[in-house]
Amino acid sequence: MDRIARIIVNHSRRILALTGLVTLIALLMLFRMDFNGDVASFVLEGNETGEEFKAIQEKYGAADPINVVVSLEEGQTFESKENLVILARIRDDIAAVDGVGAIASIIPDENPITGGAITASMIQLAPDEVIGQLIKQNPVSALLLSEDGQHTLLMVNPEGEALAVARDVGDVEAPAGSELTFSGNPVVFASVIDKISLFILFIPPVVIFLLVGTFYATIGDRRLSVMALIPAALGAIWTFGLIFGLGNKIDIVTVIVPIFVIVMGSADGLHFVTHFQEESENPDPVKRVSLALSHVGIPMILTTISTAAGFLSLVATGVRPIQQLGLFTAIGITFAGIISFFSLPALLSRIDIKPHHHDALLGPRVIRGLKAAVKTRRPAIALTIVLLGFSAATLPGLDVNPDQLFFFKDDDPVRVAFAKTEDIFGGATPLVGEFVFDPATGTAQLDSLRVVSAELEAMPGVRKVFSLPDLAPALPPDQLDAVLAGEVALPVGDLVSEDGMRFMLLPSNFTTDDLRGWLDYAEETPEIRVLTGMPVVWDEIARLVLRAQVVSLAVAFIMVTIMLALSYRRLRETLVALVPVALTVMVMLGFVAISGIQLNLLTAVISGIVIGVGIDYAIHFIAAIDYARRDGDGYVLRAVERAGRPIVANALGIALALSALWLSPLKIHPQVSMIMWVAMTTAAATALIVIPAFLPREGITEPG
Repeated sequence: MDRIARIIVNHSRRILALTGLVTLIALLMLFRMDFNGDVASFVLEGNETGEEFKAIQEKYGAADPINVVVSLEEGQTFESKENLVILARIRDDIAAVDGVGAIASIIPDENPITGGAITASMIQLAPDEVIGQLIKQNPVSALLLSEDGQHTLLMVNPEGEALAVARDVGDVEAPAGSELTFSGNPVVFASVIDKISLFILFIPPVVIFLLVGTFYATIGDRRLSVMALIPAALGAIWTFGLIFGLGNKIDIVTVIVPIFVIVMGSADGLHFVTHFQEESENPDPVKRVSLALSHVGIPMILTTISTAAGFLSLVATGVRPIQQLGLFTAIGITFAGIISFFSLPALLSRIDIKPHHHDALLGPRVIRGLKAAVKTRRPAIALTIVLLGFSAATLPGLDVNPDQLFFFKDDDPVRVAFAKTEDIFGGATPLVGEFVFDPATGTAQLDSLRVVSAELEAMPGVRKVFSLPDLAPALPPDQLDAVLAGEVALPVGDLVSEDGMRFMLLPSNFTTDDLRGWLDYAEETPEIRVLTGMPVVWDEIARLVLRAQVVSLAVAFIMVTIMLALSYRRLRETLVALVPVALTVMVMLGFVAISGIQLNLLTAVISGIVIGVGIDYAIHFIAAIDYARRDGDGYVLRAVERAGRPIVANALGIALALSALWLSPLKIHPQVSMIMWVAMTTAAATALIVIPAFLPREGITEPG
């Protein structure tokens, strides 16, 4: 390492100037920052079910509606003319919002007799029986009015930017005596955008603060604690610069990329700074850098590769947001590794470092405890038995979380609104299907389609199936012919195409078995070409999430095993390094099961990440053991003194730093924090306590 150290020190100004230039370019790219709150967009792309749903939406021009539930006070109904006046005013206020298209309501758009618009003043003046008859004759009333008449649904179709329309519609105030509840995918997406913005603004600074505090408790030097984090912080900036420079957007999954880069990429900086500090009494900067790199240079390269490999394993999952998370975080970890190996030594070589006086808060206590734990095999055996027992008891309960709003907290207004809409109207996100239909045949096919619709509606979990066959009896013949010919626009969107007819299925308290029963019926029924929708997509995503868990776990293990085998070229060391990681993954998945978090788009891939990160501790510890062997017996104890402190500090730093995710407005981020607390503490403990149990006893024998 002498030659590399000399190059770094002698060219430190150029290295730092290049680092600064790249950082400046990355910062400029941040002005292109953009967010994608459309949760559907990244779960629809890349899988057959999602593409099918997108195709039918495009075919019928059926954008996701904004659902507005209008509720009256207890005992009031929309059979009252006064309450219909309230509804008409709400409808008109929403219609006045820029970007709002058609609105489906129990109040018809126009008077069938006069052809004029039905306004609030007209309802106020019309006789009760006339208004009541208009509502009953409206073919969509059964779809949009609750059984008790206290609630009604307005389906608002946005023609402009759906997110902006959803925000503006959400600002409409309810008149006295009524309450408005907003749901639908555009409302979800608008809320997600707001939450991602808050996350980016507040969480990374808190993460950095917690990491620096943890490093200081271990290093005992404020300046070095900050410098240890520089590679990871710059790696995160470079990664974001690359993401936005390539024109990509941040979504609910990739928003955590900079957090992962900061906390995972901080390991190499911490290890180098800790060993550089140990050599601070050496007056020669080249020698200080050389000695530090001799201890941790190769392990830094290996841990960068292993951590990046853990994230790259996610590319094999086939789920687009998970692939992007894995790819960009792997790139960020690589950036941080390069900066740790070149830029950080160049920076440290140009400043004065005070000798280490063992005034760190955690260091001496941790070392004494670890030395006591490795002097016999009993602690390792006991720890292994406990971890295996926990895993055996909890892993059978591991499952996929099918909740399509898994990223929202239980008390989030969006989740509450969806629950209310589902309770009253059978689902805030209905399914959409297509009947096989030839418009040239006119009304001849409607009777057979009505039979199919009734059979589907009779299935468990189905509240209502709505299509043109349901509307036909209430429409005059000439108007029905016009609808079939596509000459009349309906408030619920286009229902007829050149070769098909769209229908909607409104679910109610359905199960996964119910959903699959509907899909089986649709597949077996020749009159139905397709049945899809977000519930179907999320069912498919659940299957992909489970596959992602298996694939990422297998790929990460294979990649790390190959890397270790090529590096160590000894089977024993390779297998010993894998033991702590295997225990960690089993414990982590057991915790995911027993905590009720279960597998979702983000938690399903943590195991692959943990393999890549957790193996770092084994790599650094084994490297320290090999280095200490040169001085004879007691090499494990000397390795604990050299590597134990930064390993514990990094594990604790990652866990504490990710505690900042509890401040996130999204539910999945605190879940990641809990999982990583379990994973990192287990990974560090098993690496430092279990690995020595596989080594000869002279490793813990104090030299005579």
